[in-house]
Amino acid sequence: MGADRSYAYGAAAGLLGDLLLGDPQRMHPVAAFGRAAGRVERALWHDHRGWGALHTLVCAGGATALGVVAARAVRTVSPGVTGSAALTAAATWAVVGGTSLAREASAVGHALERGDLAAARARLPHLCGRDPEALDADAIARAVVESVAENTSDAVVGALVWGAVAGVPGLLGFRAVNTLDAMVGHKSPRLRRFGWASARLDDVAGWPGARLTAVLAVLAGDDPRGAVRAWRADAHRHPSPNAGPVEASFAGALGVRLGGTLSYGGRVEHRPVLNGTGRPVQVADIGRAVRLSRRVGLLALGVTVAGRLIGRGRGR
Repeated sequence: MGADRSYAYGAAAGLLGDLLLGDPQRMHPVAAFGRAAGRVERALWHDHRGWGALHTLVCAGGATALGVVAARAVRTVSPGVTGSAALTAAATWAVVGGTSLAREASAVGHALERGDLAAARARLPHLCGRDPEALDADAIARAVVESVAENTSDAVVGALVWGAVAGVPGLLGFRAVNTLDAMVGHKSPRLRRFGWASARLDDVAGWPGARLTAVLAVLAGDDPRGAVRAWRADAHRHPSPNAGPVEASFAGALGVRLGGTLSYGGRVEHRPVLNGTGRPVQVADIGRAVRLSRRVGLLALGVTVAGRLIGRGRGR
């Protein structure tokens, strides 16, 4: 029970730290991991899936192993609840990015409200990899809402799910996998084979968090029936097995239409429309999406902590 209480206290403190402080401004652990993973990539890169799998194993396995070593060391030095709770709080704060997501989305929204399309286009790459120069104000707003939906799962809920399952190693491991997918998991000619393992592992690791995010969006949104309807009708049409349920449920909950033609790095994609009966996204919907994301994150904390306590209790 002590381990469960330390996780509950630590996860709550870490999420509170993110809400109050946002991401660390200097020496961000995720940025440090990204630099290390980049060096490993340069050392191992071959246009081959096997070498990519080795890269994934070294980087994600190393981050998870670091979490195991840190957790054991803290339990040895400080056997009570306090030490483990402090480590969990620090790890949660480091890997959860809900406040930074909200800030970046809101910054784009404020620029659009001022009519400053150039500023909005300059800020959009902080959120997603779209080609901003090809987007008008409404298309930028749609891109922001889609990014808020997807990153609510990736940057908040997924981490809390794996933290509840595996503690600090789960938190660090999930963030490592998600970061690797962002670095090498996209389908560029150079990374199509090398990044395959990272992309597939991210699909597996993100599966439970994406479904929980979709459920919580149904519960926390303005239109639960619309969210369920869009999820059931359209999620499977999305090319991503995890972004589909999340974006569809957000679209239905907000009453907007997502998906359609996108442009990434000069490559045009024609994605299925999600919640086709909804209205087009407007600038004001960015703030609504951010508020929905925050509610989902707080609910996810409660659900994952309760799930850990109940699950461990039944196990004993």
